[in-house]
Amino acid sequence: MTRILVVEDDPDVATALRVLLTRAGYEVVAAADGREALRRLFADGPDLMLLDIGLPGLDGWQVLERTRDMTDLPVLLLTARGAESDRVRGLRAGADDYLPKPFGNDELLARIEALLRRAAPARWAGAAQDDALRLVPERRSALWHGTEVRLSDIEYRLLQLLVRNRGRVVTTDQLLDQVWDDPQGIGRERVKFAVLRLRRKLQQGTEGPESDPIEAVRGMGYRYRGERSP
Repeated sequence: MTRILVVEDDPDVATALRVLLTRAGYEVVAAADGREALRRLFADGPDLMLLDIGLPGLDGWQVLERTRDMTDLPVLLLTARGAESDRVRGLRAGADDYLPKPFGNDELLARIEALLRRAAPARWAGAAQDDALRLVPERRSALWHGTEVRLSDIEYRLLQLLVRNRGRVVTTDQLLDQVWDDPQGIGRERVKFAVLRLRRKLQQGTEGPESDPIEAVRGMGYRYRGERSP
């Protein structure tokens, strides 16, 4: 059964959404604030998230940003803010669709169905692993040969993107666009130095350069190949 995470702090709205979605045949999990949303996101692995922007604690923008560090599942923003600037901000931050309140039940269900039709199965960074590596999104770290490696946000997002594309070259322009949100490719040297820092961290306490899982592909970009065979 398709599982939907509803992130909404208004109990009346949350209850109405649960009833609507359950009747439509979906499994519903709910969160009333941003921190609970992230816990449920990691624990339940939903297929789609309905996300309210005006949340207590971590707001919807912060939840969306952290969600995109963990998964590419569809996110539909539900918010009382209907200004074009808010819609643009949401879409640029990684939301897949935007529905201002109040909205009709039929429109909401139609948008959910459309997102689910277009979406491939959500990929989860926490599940990305091989014999040597496991990403730990809730701690922004990686377990490399059983040793925890603490990473900066940029290093974590960089490693996550490379792991998602295991075996394929990710170009420098793609890294700038998706990790740094720099589609114009300004400051390309930052990629080189960030990869260098990441590789050094992964090599610390392991077998040295021969255990480096990241390959530089001259003139193109970088590739995560996993642990190098002995």
